Amino acid sequence: MRAVVIEKPRTVQVKEVLKPSPKEGEVIIRVSACGVCGTDVHIYKGEYLGDYPVVPGHEFAGEVIQVGSAVTEFSIGDRVAVEPNLSCGHCRFCRLNEQNFCESWKAIGVGLPGAMAEYVAAPASAVFDIGNLSFETAALMEPLSCVLHGMKKVAVRHDESVLVIGAGPIGLLIAQVARDAGAARIVMVDRVASRLELAQQLVADESINTSEGFEAVQQSFPGGADVVIDATGVPAVIEKTVELVRLGGRILWFGVAANDAVARIKPFDVFRKGLSIYASYTSLRNSREALQLLGSGTVKVNRLISHRLTLEDFERAVKLLEDPEDAMKILLIPLLCS
Repeated sequence: MRAVVIEKPRTVQVKEVLKPSPKEGEVIIRVSACGVCGTDVHIYKGEYLGDYPVVPGHEFAGEVIQVGSAVTEFSIGDRVAVEPNLSCGHCRFCRLNEQNFCESWKAIGVGLPGAMAEYVAAPASAVFDIGNLSFETAALMEPLSCVLHGMKKVAVRHDESVLVIGAGPIGLLIAQVARDAGAARIVMVDRVASRLELAQQLVADESINTSEGFEAVQQSFPGGADVVIDATGVPAVIEKTVELVRLGGRILWFGVAANDAVARIKPFDVFRKGLSIYASYTSLRNSREALQLLGSGTVKVNRLISHRLTLEDFERAVKLLEDPEDAMKILLIPLLCS
């Protein structure tokens, strides 16, 4: 089968590799759509977790074509999406229901062969039936499940104001989940006008362009927002979150920075304002809820998809994502040929 293979940082090719065969508890999925995530970009650049060589791709949906001998809950032809984070179930963290910190944690598309390929293997325990959802919509189950995990931590309440920094696909998912939680006012900021326009059409009460700085944001929240969420991973922006939140407010650092990036925060400011600062790593059994939100239309993702590319276009996708003027969510469609 054809697969994207990152041989080492910044070295990638599409080549023929062995098609997987199912172990007794696995299913084999023909990949219909696979999202290109910032994590994939970090792996490509050598900035994040990842064993090389690796077939990337952890946001995906497709059709079951084979089942292992011990699999009873899925059949050939089932339409499914996959939770890529795999835990052992018996270490200290798993027993605390913190499977995202499993001591034997593995992930499809990070250390295990991923879905930027024609076929991928997955444990049946990590597979979810998507019903009539389109494969493209269901491919966003994984990023939405990560958003849900983070949003449960910051716990947006009814009538609160929420400032979301970054109006890319993740920021727009965050804003929609905040609205569903009861946020009374959602303000989104970005440096890209087209993203802000989409934000206003989908969910935002107000959008602010920060290409000239954050003064307009501070004027919009003279006392600070109840909740401030960074969806950029940019250290300079992360630093701003402490300034932009109200006394006693809550901050979620959701965007993934490079592993050697440094942000300068004054601890006294955190102390003086009595802030609660949260971070969020992957997801924690949030996939079923994500599918419910997608299926009900509470969270809308179709307009977040900007490109549908071939496997051979992986490096093009990376370049597109480096310039947010050109791209939102990019899907690789293995059945497409260049």
